Amino acid sequence: MSANPQPDRSEGDINLGPRRAGWMAGALGPRSRALVERDAAAFLRQSLSTPCLSAIRKAEGIWIEDMDGRRFMDFHGNSVHHIGYAHPRLVAALKAQMDELSFAPRRFACEPAAELAERLTAIAPTGPGSRVLFAPGGSEGIEIALKLARVATGRFKTVSFWDAFHGAGFGSSSVGGEALFRSNGIGPLLAGTEHVAPFACARCPYGFDPAPGGGPDLDTCRMTCARMLRYVLEKEGDVAAVVAEPVRAVPYVPPPGFWAEVRRACDDAGALLIFDEIPTGLGKTGSLFSHEPFGARPDILVLGKALGGAMLPLAAVIARAGLDVAADRALGHYTHEKNPLLARAGLTTLDIVRDEGLAERAATLGTLALERLRELTGPLPGIADIRGAGLLIGIELADHLGRSAADRAEAAFYAALAAGVSLKISQGTVLTLSPPLTIAEAELERALAIVAAAIGSA
Repeated sequence: MSANPQPDRSEGDINLGPRRAGWMAGALGPRSRALVERDAAAFLRQSLSTPCLSAIRKAEGIWIEDMDGRRFMDFHGNSVHHIGYAHPRLVAALKAQMDELSFAPRRFACEPAAELAERLTAIAPTGPGSRVLFAPGGSEGIEIALKLARVATGRFKTVSFWDAFHGAGFGSSSVGGEALFRSNGIGPLLAGTEHVAPFACARCPYGFDPAPGGGPDLDTCRMTCARMLRYVLEKEGDVAAVVAEPVRAVPYVPPPGFWAEVRRACDDAGALLIFDEIPTGLGKTGSLFSHEPFGARPDILVLGKALGGAMLPLAAVIARAGLDVAADRALGHYTHEKNPLLARAGLTTLDIVRDEGLAERAATLGTLALERLRELTGPLPGIADIRGAGLLIGIELADHLGRSAADRAEAAFYAALAAGVSLKISQGTVLTLSPPLTIAEAELERALAIVAAAIGSA
């Protein structure tokens, strides 16, 4: 696998791309460069993370700072930093928990883990009687959900979407739809993991054009994406679960009625609906759970990333009543399954999201951001689409003046980075902005101006 692969089409970090050498030579200070070189010499090389782009010594609020003191507003953050970095309330809570109880073997109950489980079942949309399992990361959470779906239905097949990312394990890569995690000598993957084309109204895989002004033209397409999923469920006949991101982290927002139709198709086929909200849940899209505005409840909900407050790795699998059917199986059985430090991080993060109104804040700031981006980029050519949900925003570039959209996206990425904003490229051509929900409006305005200028320079 190449250390310098093609532009990032994954959930992970922005691919370094052909401009990396210029960035390394011209933008990195000596201390940052030295640490990047040490890192590259010690870690196995893999696409998307080694070698690294820079080296940081501090992360606080919306900011990361490199080894030479250069600061960046982090509009990527691997989707963990909803409450910002080093939130003082979380720092204090973890210090106190360290003094009280730092570890619990999984066969022993502890207060923080029980409280977090109770909290999540109380607020989760899976309803009364829900149960929880914790895992050390989102990929493991997806594995638990897949096992539970198999046990509960007696089936093993899944249907998921091409281009989706659900984790890097074999099961999660199998239901995922990105070639980077499914090819290059990695296979064969799990049997029975069927895929269909995703909803993507701005780039419809079925060839339908968006409605004038953007968005889906449902009168024309008649929601072909949802109808195809129903068709596959009916033809397969023995699918255990549909696994999906309710809002795709690209981002793509589902067309109206999409998830309600999928929910009906799952019910008719006897398949469970698993929602992966690992990168998008807990307020990022403007509601506590990203599927809430779309008229469908999952049977199993997987949370992660931000649940650990950008400090500790933590995921949660929440299953509705009636799915507590694996008492004689080991669905997860992870060493840190009931770790009190991890649970305290989850509890405190939930408190901060609630007490600071961060979901509501994301909705308000997201609306302002979309309006402002459209103003700033209005005079610029080569913008295919601007879309988002809450503070998950995408600017899709198009080919222009003989330059490919992917080349323009990479150029814009490095221009923004040089000006102090770290973001992400999704699917090669989408500049994805995902700032902490704690960002001040003035900081957001400044970052958007930097991004618009970077697009203009590209």
